[in-house]
Amino acid sequence: MKKRLPPLNWLRAFEASARHLNFTQAAAELSLTQAAISQQVKGLESQLGASLFKRLPRGLELTEAGQAYMPVIHDSIERLAAATDELFGQGRKRPITVRANLVFFTTWLAPRLGRFRAAHPEIGLQFTSNIWLDERGKEADMEIRYGKGNWAGLRSVQLTHDELFPVCSPQLLSGNPPPTSPGELNADNMLHVIGYEEGWGYWLNKAGFPQVDASQGMQFDTLIIALEMAVRGHGLALGRSSLVAEMLADGRLIAPFEQRFPASETFHLSSPSHRYLSAQAETFWAWLVAEAQDAR
Repeated sequence: MKKRLPPLNWLRAFEASARHLNFTQAAAELSLTQAAISQQVKGLESQLGASLFKRLPRGLELTEAGQAYMPVIHDSIERLAAATDELFGQGRKRPITVRANLVFFTTWLAPRLGRFRAAHPEIGLQFTSNIWLDERGKEADMEIRYGKGNWAGLRSVQLTHDELFPVCSPQLLSGNPPPTSPGELNADNMLHVIGYEEGWGYWLNKAGFPQVDASQGMQFDTLIIALEMAVRGHGLALGRSSLVAEMLADGRLIAPFEQRFPASETFHLSSPSHRYLSAQAETFWAWLVAEAQDAR
């Protein structure tokens, strides 16, 4: 005997109420009255034979049953909406949203985007930077992340296979030539980036110069700033091969030492494993992966 599914409007009322934990806010989102939302949720609970919310004096709280049901309903509604947009034309009006690592976008992706836009002028693109904390909770079709690629709940493809090595301007601001050996490095000419596992201390140990003090020097919260400071002659930054290739080619940076070591953290293209990607998003995904393969 087939089980009867609850009405879609009841499920939408539950999903919106569970996100907001407030019937009034859910009603405003769905253009209904608070009483209508409350009634639909009660109808759903009656059909399921379980309470989904605890009604508290100052809001709502999901029961254990509600907590278990919410991810399934949210995912189903998202997939249904995406499929409807894609199949019936509305998806063409919505740009693909890509959350991108800032330094990767600036140094690697931006120089290549012209090729994609020329080949697919009908596909809109919207990029957001993942340096903004309040943007991380907002949904994107895909994200370019830096790390080891082992993120729970995400499917990911490795885009780069980077080597780690120091880079600097051909002429430092001090007027001195760049050092010719890692042993000549000091606190005044090392540019550090906060948050990277493999920093100056790691590279110096791998290169056989553990005695060089890497505890001092200017620090930055993004690699793009450190690379810009290196271009302007303020010192040496640790470059990733995929990010500095163009700057080395046009002479803005040089690599004064021969020692290069594989980086365990690299750039990956990822999206939630449960998320439905539109045909246009899949086109951009495939193009980006192909570009990365060509670059290697």
